[in-house]
Amino acid sequence: MAGRYDLAVIGTGVAATATATRVRAAGWSVAVIDYHPFGGTCVLRGCDPKKVLAGAASALDRVRRMQGKGIAGDTHIDWPALMAFKRTFTDPVPEQRERSFAEQGITGYHGRARFTGRNTLEVNGEAIEARHILIACGAEPVKLGVPGEEYLATNEDFLALAALPRRIVLAGGGYIAAEFSHVAARCGAQVTIIQHGDRMLTRFDPELVDWLDASFRSAGIDVRTGASVQAIEKNGSAYAVQVAREGGTDSVEADLVVHAAGRKPDFDALDLEAGGVAVEKGRLRLNDYLQSTSNPAVYAAGDAAQMGPPLTPVSSHDAKVVAANLLEGNHHRPDYRAVPSVAFTIPPIAAVGMSEHEARNKGIPFRMKRQKASNWFTARQAAQPVYGFKVLVEESSGKLLGAHLVGPHADEVINLFALAIRHDLRAEDLKEMMFAYPTGASDIGYML
Repeated sequence: MAGRYDLAVIGTGVAATATATRVRAAGWSVAVIDYHPFGGTCVLRGCDPKKVLAGAASALDRVRRMQGKGIAGDTHIDWPALMAFKRTFTDPVPEQRERSFAEQGITGYHGRARFTGRNTLEVNGEAIEARHILIACGAEPVKLGVPGEEYLATNEDFLALAALPRRIVLAGGGYIAAEFSHVAARCGAQVTIIQHGDRMLTRFDPELVDWLDASFRSAGIDVRTGASVQAIEKNGSAYAVQVAREGGTDSVEADLVVHAAGRKPDFDALDLEAGGVAVEKGRLRLNDYLQSTSNPAVYAAGDAAQMGPPLTPVSSHDAKVVAANLLEGNHHRPDYRAVPSVAFTIPPIAAVGMSEHEARNKGIPFRMKRQKASNWFTARQAAQPVYGFKVLVEESSGKLLGAHLVGPHADEVINLFALAIRHDLRAEDLKEMMFAYPTGASDIGYML
């Protein structure tokens, strides 16, 4: 006999859990389905464990920068101990998540979900029927389509390494490549990045990425832009990565090759066609309410929806929107204004709002202040040579359009700029604020 529910949720990550919890609290019957351990990418295989490793690497890097400035003695990363510390965050999650679902009366299913009809799913041969279905299945690495692709390690594999390999190649140049390379290099690995584009971190201001390049170089990271992986060959316990660049090909030896070339929604096993869920160019066709245009019983959130930036706060925001629309009817639309983005490199780089290029393309008159600020107190007291900013302010209103930061505290200070942009504050409003001094935030007034 089929399990019948008001809502069946595919996934147990941020968007899935937040929606399931809100709808269940309103009295609906709810089921959640996941073939991974319950918890989702961010908590188990992404944001949280990555930040644990990045925090350790950053602490080590600061100690090294402060050598001769009051800090003495040798310090290094004990990788197995760091992994054990990381597991104190990740290992308890699946059991805690399952227990939480059970306590709320949410039914959990382990296995891959597959549509069998517009309101029906199958999980491990068991039928599920639901008035509504939420697709919040997260994302998976894109296929590169090169020989030897099966040898690629995923971000999940990297975050579970029992020992750090001596030579690591990262295929790609986005968040994963940038963050993992900074961790691995500072923990003693020889790191090479193969990026097909002409620069790293294309979601961030190119000038600030250029300033950050000094940190890659000082860490000994070999960044090869304008290059693409052609094949991966296994040689015993090692690998040879064949790389094509303008002017010829090259081979890079590695003990680990990590996929860092982007992710896509994990739709492959869902059989969306059987559910009447339309897809166009790899994206679900959704209306403004995050509802399928072809099957109104189906909604999507987070990475599966692809409506906002692929970031955890967006997944949480989508969950609130979907839950409200399920419970109250379609009255709520997502608002992705001023979503801050951070790459946890060393130092971090952050952005919110419009880029200089976007503002110029839209023909918005603006004034811009940009500066390399390595001589400011914030950078000098941390012995951090990479510090700079670019801030855009609309000429007519004085409102902030965008902020782009790299350096100490950028990952925290960007949130204040996001708050200002989302609530239409003027640059003068921020300049009048009395921030605690000396802090990263107390530099804001000088950035405007």
